[in-house]
Amino acid sequence: MGAASLLDKAQGILGKIGGGTGTSSGAAALGEAEIGRGLKEALKVGAGKVVSKLGAADGFNLDPTAHIPLPASLKTAQEFLSKFGYSSLTDDLELRLNRAAEAAVPEAQSLFVDAISQMTLDDVRAIYDGPDDAATRFFQNKMSKPLSERMVPIVDKSLSQVGAIASYDAVMGQYRTIPYVPNLKANLTGHVIEKALVGLFHYIAKEEAAIRNMAAARTTDLLKRVFTR
Repeated sequence: MGAASLLDKAQGILGKIGGGTGTSSGAAALGEAEIGRGLKEALKVGAGKVVSKLGAADGFNLDPTAHIPLPASLKTAQEFLSKFGYSSLTDDLELRLNRAAEAAVPEAQSLFVDAISQMTLDDVRAIYDGPDDAATRFFQNKMSKPLSERMVPIVDKSLSQVGAIASYDAVMGQYRTIPYVPNLKANLTGHVIEKALVGLFHYIAKEEAAIRNMAAARTTDLLKRVFTR
């Protein structure tokens, strides 16, 4: 696709995003490389804000969307233990899973920045016809697997540091004292990574939409140039 055709598409979508019929002459004059940098910048700014929010104390735990529940495989243990007055054990484990995510997310921010930097102009072209969260969703679909793999040692470390492993052992130790219960096990690291990424991308998408639609959210000169219609 030629630069002129790409810029025509950019003008159309930026006009839709802004609620108008076209872009300003400044936005129209942007090259595709600068528009690509603007989309990367939007993701980096959004990710930074979300990491600050979710990486704080109770960022995951008290957030109705990002809160990490127990793995489905432990629901049976939760039900049995609650019947015998040990619900506090599973409650403690659930809290510590959220604490692990809160501890891991700030350490993983550099992974997000690296992954965002790998977006190409071809990636950018694929985003133009999408909705307000198009860049986030494209990034999510392309980078979730490598991000998950790179986050394993970070989450392993945080699970240990916040006491989630010890809490899990306490849950399973008490659960196994109950006669005739089925065998259970859970991959805590995989569960925390999966749910943490869901929460992160949910809020990054909201930040992207804000940058596209709200002038106040465009906190850098590049964002102002690319997203101001």
